[in-house]
Amino acid sequence: MPAAGVTLKVSRKTADGSWADITNGATDATGEAHGLIGEKDFVAGVYKVEFDTKAYWKVEGRIPFHEVADVVFEAHADGHRHYTLALLLSPFSYTTTAVITNSHV
Repeated sequence: MPAAGVTLKVSRKTADGSWADITNGATDATGEAHGLIGEKDFVAGVYKVEFDTKAYWKVEGRIPFHEVADVVFEAHADGHRHYTLALLLSPFSYTTTAVITNSHV
């Protein structure tokens, strides 16, 4: 089932290998996060989306297993694209998917 209302943080890897936070948000009713970074600011590089699964499960009244679910990916290696990430959670596992399409026109 899609995980709605999961808070998340997006970071970009810096030249020294550390992570610089660039935005935050939450998943929608379908478990997706849209419009987090504008095209101008979404430059080529390595990104990390950290989903706060612990807080999500506590709100649901469950004892969390995972603290976070991290998705680390390289963006725009083949030119600018639009990325949609989805997170599916169960109490002891998670799955992420990505839909990568051409830029918005």
